[in-house]
Amino acid sequence: FVISAGTASINLNDNEPVPAIVINEVYGGGGNSGAEYKNDFIELYNPTGLPVNLSGWSVQYGSATGTTWTGKTPLTGIIAPNGYYLIQQSAGTGGTTALPLPDDIGTISLSGTAGKVALVANNTTLTGACPAAGSYVDLVGFSATANCFEGTGAAPAPSNITSIQRNPKGFDTNNNSTDFVVTNPP
Repeated sequence: FVISAGTASINLNDNEPVPAIVINEVYGGGGNSGAEYKNDFIELYNPTGLPVNLSGWSVQYGSATGTTWTGKTPLTGIIAPNGYYLIQQSAGTGGTTALPLPDDIGTISLSGTAGKVALVANNTTLTGACPAAGSYVDLVGFSATANCFEGTGAAPAPSNITSIQRNPKGFDTNNNSTDFVVTNPP
């Protein structure tokens, strides 16, 4: 894959490390009863000082207790240094506010309370309830029922009106239970 820096690009070989892009926020209550936003969304954050080309990457979703990854959104575009990348997902029938202009649009219908989301540096569908470390760039399992997460525990469960978000932004100790908090989506 390619990392872009201005007009220059760096091609990484398979044995070089993947840039530390993180899943910054997950909201699955979009369009549900009581929700403000009409759509679910996943937000990425680039804590590095270089723009990163996400073309060829994907975000993938599985139910909290599932053994397969049932949703996938291929990514295209560049995430700026210290920047955010908004991936709009499915809409529900409720909600009153449209999301800001997204960087990518998918069709994943996220659960508002429990699930798992992975950022993958390719478009190959993940396998198994919990994919092997190294097969994804970042992963978050949320709710006590999640059968896959980073670290010693899952992130807390959001609701139709709340999301899970890294606190502080970009902070990643690879332990979902301490890296995420429940908050109101911005």
